Amino acid sequence: MKGVPFSYSLRNLGTRRLTTILTISGMALVVFVFTTILMLAQGLQKTLIETGSYDNAVIIRKGSGSEVQSWIDRAQAGTIETDPLVATGTDGKPLVAHELVVLIGLPKKDTEKVSNVTIRGISEATSALRPQDKLLRGRMPQMGSSEVVVGSSVARRFKGADLDGELRFGMRQWRIVGIFDAGNTGFTSEIWGDVEQLMPAFRRPVFSSMILRMSDPSQFDALRNRIETNPRLTQEVKRETRYYLEQSEMMAKFLRILGISLTLIFSLGAIIGAMITMYAAVANRVGEIGTLRALGFRRRSILIAFLMEALLLGLAGGAVGLIFASFMQLVTVSTVNFQTFSELAFKFSLTFGIAVKGVLFAVIMGFMGGVLPAIRAAHMNIVEALRTK
Repeated sequence: MKGVPFSYSLRNLGTRRLTTILTISGMALVVFVFTTILMLAQGLQKTLIETGSYDNAVIIRKGSGSEVQSWIDRAQAGTIETDPLVATGTDGKPLVAHELVVLIGLPKKDTEKVSNVTIRGISEATSALRPQDKLLRGRMPQMGSSEVVVGSSVARRFKGADLDGELRFGMRQWRIVGIFDAGNTGFTSEIWGDVEQLMPAFRRPVFSSMILRMSDPSQFDALRNRIETNPRLTQEVKRETRYYLEQSEMMAKFLRILGISLTLIFSLGAIIGAMITMYAAVANRVGEIGTLRALGFRRRSILIAFLMEALLLGLAGGAVGLIFASFMQLVTVSTVNFQTFSELAFKFSLTFGIAVKGVLFAVIMGFMGGVLPAIRAAHMNIVEALRTK
């Protein structure tokens, strides 16, 4: 005897519209939470990874977790920038930027709450090393002056960070002469100014880091070995893409653990809801099940039919949850980066892998909620079932 037609399972879901909708809604909510947390972690990593360039190398002090904790003195910087693997610009100068990275507190526009913002001291070569950064309004700061440019995210969220405004930090007034956008990168959450002006303002005699362009990116290992084995230097070398990936790992891992924990808690309710729905379906169709068995349908066919209904509930819930989660890509959020303790703005990012995980999780919930009711339906006594009106 052939199995129960697929249309049978699909049609029966439509006969119990209210319970079906409620069950799908519960599963959709769980998938929405699960997917958005994964999108949050993915968005954070994507933002920081895209901040770096594969052709660039970051030089920081050995053992430093980030640029904020690092330092490089001028003598060491001079030794590093003369390495033959460092690319040169059209002017014949090394494509090297000496940078200072410090944190300041600024009040937010909406809450007046003070949050950390990254101040980055830049050099003349910075624009060539980071071509993704584009001016939206104004101009770049003039070297040797108390001028700064702010990232578009900082301008939107922090008080006094508008064009032609002034900010006070490092015991000086700094005039905002430009607002720049760095796309989907962490630089949009920074303020940039001349490194040689910011160092004395913050009483820092040393640089925080160096960014350089390699003449041949495939020779990265040779550059790293030469710098890290030099007895006069105490620095380590990382590709810029790898450096920013490491900056995101701790926060992304925390978000994923949080998301999985919350999802597991919420999923219990969704599974119980699916189980109640399927048990009700079995109870309301006892006579129908008896008729199917009397017509020759095997227990396995009955089990598969009811299990298919539960899987369809899960698939529908996953699809609905995924659709609503996709709209979160339009939202920009901000959080504190655990590595630098500065605020970072980024967007939710939905990938094909996350979508598959969300739908698969919903299908698993449907299976777990439907397997016991399906087993009960399959093992129902034919005679007793036919006696039921």
